[in-house]
Amino acid sequence: MLRRLRTSLLALSALALTAGCATSASAGGPVPSALPTTGGTAAAELRLGYFPNVTHATAVYGEAAGVFADALEGTALRTQVFTAGPSAVEALFAGSLDAAYLGPNPAVNAFVKSQGEAVRIVAGATSGGASLVVRPGITAPEQLAGTRIATPQTGGTQDIALRHYLSEQGFAVDATGAGDVTVLAQENATTLTAFQAGDVDGAWVPEPWASRLVLEAGGTVLVDERDLWPGGDFVTTHLIVRTDFLRDHPETVRQLVEGSVESNRQITANPEKAKQVVDDALAELTGKPLAPAILDRALAQIRSTDDPLATSLATSAEHAFATGLVTQADLTGIYDLSLLREVLGRDIDDARLGARR
Repeated sequence: MLRRLRTSLLALSALALTAGCATSASAGGPVPSALPTTGGTAAAELRLGYFPNVTHATAVYGEAAGVFADALEGTALRTQVFTAGPSAVEALFAGSLDAAYLGPNPAVNAFVKSQGEAVRIVAGATSGGASLVVRPGITAPEQLAGTRIATPQTGGTQDIALRHYLSEQGFAVDATGAGDVTVLAQENATTLTAFQAGDVDGAWVPEPWASRLVLEAGGTVLVDERDLWPGGDFVTTHLIVRTDFLRDHPETVRQLVEGSVESNRQITANPEKAKQVVDDALAELTGKPLAPAILDRALAQIRSTDDPLATSLATSAEHAFATGLVTQADLTGIYDLSLLREVLGRDIDDARLGARR
């Protein structure tokens, strides 16, 4: 059923976002206003994107367990599976996707490139679950000099995290990935094979790929990204929607948010059931089930959360701006958490980056 639900990306229009590149965006301009939370018409269908990763457990579980379908009532759900954030942003820009579970940096890039018009973050999903795994023998940051390190895609969340970390360690890397350390953008499955063959020395990747590099390929964790953040909490995945879809179909987006919250509730309440559902779904999506030890390790690295952890996004955005891959801009308006607050019945901090009412 999952396979039947997946659809191919439509041909990208001239507005498509080029992976890893950002054009100029105004740092000023009007602050976006909050969109209506009632009215509009129910959407006939909702096209939702996510990744076949443990860090996208909210989406993987919600789709496979039927939570989203139940929440959306009369709206048909169509899903598309991506391997990295910038590709999903391309689909949003091309109008072939209505909503997606993404990492912070692709969301920021989409907001900046569209001068604050294209997308809004409406809910959180996951914290944690990303690591720099390296070959045995690399035990300190200074030993990364001259190495080849992979990330899922240029300008993606793990790519920005790696580039910021390397900068903090005194290494220079340019926008193409060349420098004191070579940063390679490639799909996670390719990275696993390349690591096993010795063609790359390490990778900054999300789960379950970090666990696969450790348990299948003999890698060691040089950096658990949780150790770089206060309290170990940072946004890995959150839910974004196209602004025009939110404007036209607020009730449909509310239902999607309700499904996301319910998915996280069920994952937390019954982790054993969630593990089985996620395992079966990932096997269907990738063609291969995860070994129990890999799945257990991967799930232990993440935390499901409805809070989008806005403060960590603001920090991550500064890291992205510093790389030069994303143009410095005002992010006020990137969040519209009004529906999430109504669903949860409590306030959620948007780090003063919410749309104005």
